[in-house]
Amino acid sequence: MNHTWRQGVFWVSLLALFVLAIHLLSSILLPFVAGAAIAFFLDPMVDRLEKLHLSRVLGTLIVLAAFTLIIALFLLLLAPLLEAQVTQLVSRFPTYLQAGRAQLDHLFELLQDRLAPDDMQKLRDAAGAKIADVLGGAGQVLTGVLSGGAAVANVLSLIFITPIVSFFLLRDWDLIVATIDSWMPRQHLQTIREQARLIDETLSGFIRGQASVCALLGLFYAAGLTVLGLDFGLVIGLMVGLLIFIPFLGGLTGAALSVALAFAQFGDWHKPLYIAILFIIGQTLEGNVITPKLVGDRVNLHPVWIIFSLLAFGALFGFLGVLIAVPFAAVLGVLLRFALRRYLASPLYDPEHVAPVE
Repeated sequence: MNHTWRQGVFWVSLLALFVLAIHLLSSILLPFVAGAAIAFFLDPMVDRLEKLHLSRVLGTLIVLAAFTLIIALFLLLLAPLLEAQVTQLVSRFPTYLQAGRAQLDHLFELLQDRLAPDDMQKLRDAAGAKIADVLGGAGQVLTGVLSGGAAVANVLSLIFITPIVSFFLLRDWDLIVATIDSWMPRQHLQTIREQARLIDETLSGFIRGQASVCALLGLFYAAGLTVLGLDFGLVIGLMVGLLIFIPFLGGLTGAALSVALAFAQFGDWHKPLYIAILFIIGQTLEGNVITPKLVGDRVNLHPVWIIFSLLAFGALFGFLGVLIAVPFAAVLGVLLRFALRRYLASPLYDPEHVAPVE
C-alpha cells in the first residue's frame, strides 16, 4: 500500500470515528454545538476589539456581555406578549378545529351535488384519515420534544453550560485554529488552508446572512399578520421567520398555517387572500432583494442541498443534526467541488488532455 492510499485510509477512518462519536454522544452535545456556533458567530467582533489593543479575555467578556444583554432585552420585551398569545392559541385551538371542520363540511356540501355518493364517502374518509394522521404526528413530535427528563436536561444544559463553553471557545479561538493547523499534513498544508478558507467564507456568508434574512422576514410577517388582524400574528410571524432558515419550505409552511388559521378565524375568503398576497410579497422580496443582498451567490449552497442536509442530519441525529446540518453541508460542498476540480484535471476524466487545477 503506497503513501497516498495509507493517507486515504487514515482520513476515511478518522471521519468514520468522528461520525460514530457524534452518533453515540448526540444526547450531550447540544450545549457544545450551540457554544461553538456562538463563538464562531462572535469571533470577528472580538478580533476587531483586539485590533483596538484590548486583551482577548476582555474583548470576549465585552462581546459576550453585549450578546447576552441583547438576548435578555429581546426576551424581556417579547416574552410576556408571546406567552400570552401562545396561551390564547392553545385555549382557542379546539374552537379553530371546529371552525375548520365546519368549513370542510360546507365544502363537502358543495361537492356533494357533483360527486357520486360512493366517491363522496371515500373523499370524506380520506380527508378524515389524513387530518388524523397529521394531528397525531404533530402530537407525537410535541410530546417527544416537550416531555421527559432528557428535554429538561437539554434545556438546563443550554442555559448553564452553553455560556461557559462559548466563553472558553471564544477566548481561545485563535489558539484552537492555530493548534489544528499545526496538526495538518505538511505536504498538503497550503491546499488544506485554502479549502478551510473557502469553508469559513461559505459558513460565515450563509449563517450570518441567513440569520439576518430570518430576522427581517420574521418582523415583516409578524407586523403584516398583526395589521391584517390575524390572531396570534406576532407568534406566527416570528415562527415563520425561524422556518425561513429552511429555503422555500419555511415560507410555504408559514403561508399554509396562516391561511388555514385565517379561514378558521374569519370564515370567508377575503382575509385569507390578503394573507396569501402578503406571503407572495414576502417570498418575492426574499428571493429577489433580501437574500441576494445579505447572503449572495458566493456561498455556493444550493437550496436543495440545504433542504436535503437538514432532513438527512435531522433523521440521523435528531435536533442536534438540524443544528450541524448547514456547517456539514458547507464542508461537504467545498470538498466535493475540490474533488470535482481534481477529477476534471486528472487522466481519469480525459487521458489525452489534462486541465490545470484551479
